[in-house]
Parts: sequence; C-alpha cells; structure tokens
Amino acid sequence: MFDLRRPSLVRRLVLLAVVWNLVVLVAAGAFLTAQFRDAAIRRFDSSLAVLTDDLYALSTVEEGQVRAPALTDIRATRAYSGRYWTIFDKTKAGSLKVIERSRSLFDSDLMVSSEQVDRLVAAPGKTLFFEMRGPQDKPLRAAAILTQLPGHADPVVFIAAEDRSPIDADAGRFGRITALALLLLGGGLIFAVVVQVRVGLAPLFQLRREVASVRRGRAERLTRTYPEELEPLALELNALLAHNQEVVERQRTHVGNLAHALKTPLSVMLTEASQQPAPLAPGSLAEVVTRQADVMREQVDHHLRRARAAARSQTFGERTPVEPILDELAVTLERIFQDKGVEIDWRCPEDLSFQGEKQDLMELAGNVMENAGKWCKGKIRAEATPTTAERWTLIVDDDGPGLPPERWVDALKRGQRMDEHTPGSGLGLSIVDELARAYGGSVTLGESPLGGLRVCLDLPRAET
Repeated sequence: MFDLRRPSLVRRLVLLAVVWNLVVLVAAGAFLTAQFRDAAIRRFDSSLAVLTDDLYALSTVEEGQVRAPALTDIRATRAYSGRYWTIFDKTKAGSLKVIERSRSLFDSDLMVSSEQVDRLVAAPGKTLFFEMRGPQDKPLRAAAILTQLPGHADPVVFIAAEDRSPIDADAGRFGRITALALLLLGGGLIFAVVVQVRVGLAPLFQLRREVASVRRGRAERLTRTYPEELEPLALELNALLAHNQEVVERQRTHVGNLAHALKTPLSVMLTEASQQPAPLAPGSLAEVVTRQADVMREQVDHHLRRARAAARSQTFGERTPVEPILDELAVTLERIFQDKGVEIDWRCPEDLSFQGEKQDLMELAGNVMENAGKWCKGKIRAEATPTTAERWTLIVDDDGPGLPPERWVDALKRGQRMDEHTPGSGLGLSIVDELARAYGGSVTLGESPLGGLRVCLDLPRAET
C-alpha cells in the first residue's frame, strides 16, 4: 500500500497525517511528563523550604554558638533515611564549617560545591534549590539559605535535603503510562485517518476503475452515480468520450468519401483501358494506364487503411477476441494454398482479446499469415500469447527459405518485394508494420525454428 517510490495522493495524505500525529503526540507526552515532574519537584521544594525555614527560625545562638532546634521530623533521626539537614558556618576564608547536622547523615556530610556557595553568597536571605549527591551516592534535592543570626559573627548556611529517587521513579512511571496511552490514542487516530482517507477517496478510485474499463473496452461510458464534487468531472469525461467518438466517425466519413472520390475515376480509367480494341501490348497506352491505375488503387487502399487505423487506434472501448480470428484465417488460408498442401498449426488462449477493431486484427494477422503461406513449403505455425496485463504477441513461423538478417529491415519498407516473380505489391509487411505502430505496437523479424522466417507482432491487449 505504501510504495514510497511513487507516492500517491492517498499515501501522501496518510503519511502526512501519521507524521503530524506522531509529532503532536510526542510533544504532548513530553510536555505532560515535564509538567508532572515540575509539579512534583515544586511540592518537593515546598516541603524542603519548610524544613529550612524551621531550622532557621528555631535555631538559637548561645554564647556565640549556633544551636539547632529539637525538630519533630522522625525521618531525620534514622540513619540514611533519605531526609537530611546541616547547619554550616561560613568562615572568612569562604569555606563551610559544620556546626550541627541530622542524625540521618550518620558518618556522612552534605557536600556543597563552591559554585553553590557562590550562589548563596550572591542571594543572602533567599532560599535556593539545587542538586547534590548524598549518602550512599543517592541523588538529593536540597534547599539552602544563607543568613546572619544575631549574636553570631559569621554568616550561617541552613541546608535541608531529601532523596529525590521517589520523584524520579514517579515521573518515569507517569511517562511510561502516558506514552502507552498516547500510543494507543495515536494508533486509533492513524487508523481513523486511514479509514477516513480511504472512504473519502473511494469515489475517485471507483472513477479511476470505470475509466480504465472504458479504455480497456469493457464499457463505453461512465454510468455510475458520483458525489456532487465528482459529478462534473464524470460528465466532462463522458462528453470527451462522445466528442472523441464523433471525431472518429467524422474521420471515417471523410475517409469513405475520399475512397469513393478516388476509386470511381480509377475504375473508369481501368474500364476504358480494358475496352480498347487492340490487345494490351506491353508499352501501349492501355497497358500503361491499366498498370499505373492498379498501382494507384493499391496506394490509395494502403493510405486509406492507414488513416482508418490511426483514427480507430485513438478510440476507446474496442476489443476483439483473438481466437476466432486466427481460426477463421487458418481455414481461409488453407483453402487458398491447398495446392501446396499448407497446414497451419495455431494456438491461442480463449480469453485473449485485442484492444482494437476486428478489421484491423484481420489485416494484421492475415497479412503476416498470408505472407507465410506464399513462402512456406507446407507448414505454418502461429501462436498468440499474453506477455503482460496490457500486451500480447503473435508469432508466425514458416518452413520456407527465410530471409538473411541484412534484409529484415528492407522487408518492412513499403513497396519492397523480396522476389519479383512472386505475385504481390510489396505492401503486405509494410502495412502490418504501419498498422501495428498506429496501435502503439511493433513488428520484428527473425529466424524461425522451422527454418524459414519468424514474424513477431507486439499488440495492445484488452482485459477480459
């Protein structure tokens, strides 16, 4: 469905919707997780700020020494409980000296970096929050305040810290749950988009199939009812088909008129020449008129056939079963060449159809098979096979003398005769070549396994 080498409108819309939904969902998940983490940290910081304020408010100075209050937080009394506090003295040298610390620190200390000390010095009396490592290398969230206590010479730093691992775990769990929920939501949205696009564009797919049916000869017009947005397009397509058919019919009429206008004077000339009292001696006027009139008639027939083929090849809806044509031609040619005892072995699938008119297929296959009948010793083989969904080939072999490869090109030229002693005008294979080209096909010559000439026709195929 998603062939990215040639993306269709449906694929582009679906891919655009998928990418957009993914971007929105990822951004929404990241935003929600960040908001949850920030909210949890704010609550965490609020609790730490209360503890820091209690330390600051309840601490006393006795004889110049800072005394910590008797706090009621039971967690600060258990070793490595996760909640810790320390009171530092900031010396004139800029270092921190521990005055009091919670029992929960046991044999450890809260390590404050020089950058954090600088931040506290820059904002005296303001509670600041930062990260640090605590006992057992646990990540801690800390709140600290630097202030001056009455009766104490040096500034005092109060720090309260707590293990932030529960917050990180809660945020990670929330992120996973959110990702799963958004993944399910995204899958549902993508499925809904795919269904919506497919259902919304279903009339276009139907229109495409119906136009293809017309082109392949299975219908003549668009007959289905379409939504009001597509109805004008369907009407215009039907109008185009009708106009095309009208043009073709007009061309056929002109071709017929031209044939009638030219053949009548030629017939009169031939009749007058044949009624001359003297015999048609070579070089006489009557013989020359008769011979040249025959050539003119053949040329007129050739160009009229070419014009009709070019007009018919532009039409839609024409399809001709191949099997009955080959059967009829085989019977006819065996009768024509019965003196030579010609046998025609032909094969064709029953469901194979030519995308074109019956007369053109008769002329294409008939000329090739008749040419084989003229040159064969007694055996002709014709095989029609489908090559693709839109093409098929007709291969005609004979057991005659064949042609050398250097003469294959000349054999397809108009008026070229391979043997002047054999009856014919030299137009047979050239007519086949030009007619096949009018249908977008081709004619190729080669060596036949039977020993003679092989003629291969490549023609358009109509779907069954």
